[in-house]
Amino acid sequence: MEFYTQDECEAWLAERRRQKPNLVPDIHVVRFAYPAEHHRLYFIARFIAFSLPHRMKTLLWIKEWGMWSSSENWHLYYKLRQVYGDRRSLHDAPGHLCFEHEGETLASFLQIAMFNGWGGYVLTEANKVNAFFSHDSHIDFYAEDYENFAEIRKSLGPEESAVG
Repeated sequence: MEFYTQDECEAWLAERRRQKPNLVPDIHVVRFAYPAEHHRLYFIARFIAFSLPHRMKTLLWIKEWGMWSSSENWHLYYKLRQVYGDRRSLHDAPGHLCFEHEGETLASFLQIAMFNGWGGYVLTEANKVNAFFSHDSHIDFYAEDYENFAEIRKSLGPEESAVG
């Protein structure tokens, strides 16, 4: 695992000749609301961490925090971050690059981010499906090929609604 600054996150995308998925013209989008039962966020985070990356690197890029400050568990977040040897603030290094063997790490950071009411991107090296999780308690999945949503629709169920 490596932690990236804002500039390093932008460079990671640029090196792959990509942009944030919500800026890609004519991309398909499906939206899923967070479950009412917050304990299910782990299932969703783990599903994303093990389904989207295709055992390739994934950049978890936190873009929104502080919206729901009374529900943010900063202590838990920074303790997990410190396990990986990084003591910088989320503001200074909002990117979390997880390597192909770090699915559980990605799931843990994503679960904490979702539970804290944060928003950000899950950008996969595979680039088949990417996601944006919102502080407004939903996840938008992006894919150039609509068929890439099949496993997501099967696993996350009826909360799906089409976007844009």
